Amino acid sequence: MTSRYHLQTVLLLAPAVLVLAAVFVIPLGRLFSLAFTDPAGPFVPFATLMESPVYRQVLLNTLLVALVVTAICAILAWPVSYILSRLKGVWYVVALYGVLFPLWISVLVRTFSWMLLLERNGPLNRMLVGSGLTDGPIPMLFNSKGVLIGMVHVLLPYMILPLYSAMSRIDHRLLLASDGLGAALTDTFRRIYLPLCMPGLAGGATFVFLLSLGFFITPALLGGANAITLSMLIASFVNDRLAWSLAAAASLVLLAVVLLVIGLAAKTLPLEKGMFAR
Repeated sequence: MTSRYHLQTVLLLAPAVLVLAAVFVIPLGRLFSLAFTDPAGPFVPFATLMESPVYRQVLLNTLLVALVVTAICAILAWPVSYILSRLKGVWYVVALYGVLFPLWISVLVRTFSWMLLLERNGPLNRMLVGSGLTDGPIPMLFNSKGVLIGMVHVLLPYMILPLYSAMSRIDHRLLLASDGLGAALTDTFRRIYLPLCMPGLAGGATFVFLLSLGFFITPALLGGANAITLSMLIASFVNDRLAWSLAAAASLVLLAVVLLVIGLAAKTLPLEKGMFAR
């Protein structure tokens, strides 16, 4: 009976394992071979990258952009998630639809829309100048401002949903009990509400940070050459310089950073209480 059960399990898992091997494991092995089989030596591509001040700056910029985007998403997602957790009926459906609807639109379409909105003579700058808030148009394209705006818009739902999941599971009788025992509002928030929200907040922050590290379309279109990220540099190695070994080495460095973040998150945050909370 046990052997039959194991055989059924293997047969059920086999298609997924084969697909995963075909689309992930084999390409990853090819990536490793490209990084370590350079004619100049197996570690020359990594040494070239580490010795390059441009690469170090790009890596630092990528990490900084990911951190800033994560922080902004957390700040913006908190009130939205709280409102979602309190709404009922049709208003809840409307609010949830507003959060989910952008996910159904292509990232490329949304990025082109931001290019129209943020350009020098776009509606946003015309509104700022017309209202007297600024003396002239603010440069928001092809710099870090545009990149941050576009990435926050794309990644905000990935922060809202885990945070909302954590907030919706909080028993509000705990808050009433804290209030009934004479705790101040700030103490209730700091000692009860915030700790109960932390799994969702940490899970969403991890998700947004990891997605930010590998973002390509939005930084490439809204930032251009003035806001290069690591994914853009890898694409440049492949398309402009045909330096496959450098591209593979840079990709492995990015993969190592991602695995490090996942490892730290898994060690400090149980996944079943974070991104996949019920």
